[in-house]
Amino acid sequence: MTGPTGAGEEAGEEPVPGEPPEPAEPADETEVEGAAAEPDFEGPRRRARREREERRTAQARATAIEQARREAKKRAAGRPVDQAKVPARGVIRGLKVLMWSALVSVVVVGLGLVLYFTPVMAARITVITGLNTVSKEEVEQAAAIVPGTPLLQIDTDDVAERVATIRRVASARVQREYPSTLRITVTERVPVVVKDYPDGPHLFDKDGVDFASAPPPPGLPILDADTPGPSDDPTKAALEVLLSLRPEVFGQVSRIAAPSVASITLTLVDGREVIWGTTDRTEEKALKLGALLTQPGRTYDVSSPDLPTVK
Repeated sequence: MTGPTGAGEEAGEEPVPGEPPEPAEPADETEVEGAAAEPDFEGPRRRARREREERRTAQARATAIEQARREAKKRAAGRPVDQAKVPARGVIRGLKVLMWSALVSVVVVGLGLVLYFTPVMAARITVITGLNTVSKEEVEQAAAIVPGTPLLQIDTDDVAERVATIRRVASARVQREYPSTLRITVTERVPVVVKDYPDGPHLFDKDGVDFASAPPPPGLPILDADTPGPSDDPTKAALEVLLSLRPEVFGQVSRIAAPSVASITLTLVDGREVIWGTTDRTEEKALKLGALLTQPGRTYDVSSPDLPTVK
């Protein structure tokens, strides 16, 4: 029969005095081996994250301890304890940046309003460049700029469009030059051909625009086309041919006939004739014609640039 003492020994609660304690049973080998086979691996990122969290925790703990120590010292001295927290340095910096940004915006807007509505920077000087045959007074009248108008109130695109309505003007560019100058740069039309009409000769530019009724410059070729103009295909073909010629060949042309886009002919100042044909391979034809005119003949056919002929 087992007594109380034996029960206590079996439970391992109170060993009998004088007797050596029974050795602890070894842990199950399977469990030990499993624990050794699965080590807790910590990568560099996880380690760095853990270290940062530990540093933040330690810093927060140290700050709290220091704050508590200061409050305890103030209580011991009978001074009131601060309840409000001091604003963070980042918050103060952000408020300063916001304040300066608002101040700069107000100054810029105010300056813009002053320049727009007051004659501080008004158009007092108008500079016009690029004139050859067009007069300065004609450009100023077309521009219609009221003296003293603030530069910011002048629509430069509108002014350029008004100046470009002059027949002899191909394009115009308008620029503000602070504090008080408006610059207008004019590109005039250059005559390429002339056509005789009952009211006199009309000058046409490279785009086929009839821009002036005036005596032509010396050596300007005469255009033979039924309805010359910027939208007329024979006119555009004839101008394409003329503009492809070398300068020394262009200077020899006295007349260009374009009854259609497929039958263009040139007449030189000495009476020789050039049969051009269509505008296909225009650059190649112009190159062959320059060499072909060095040969004697009356008719030069470059309509087929692979087989140019001289008669």
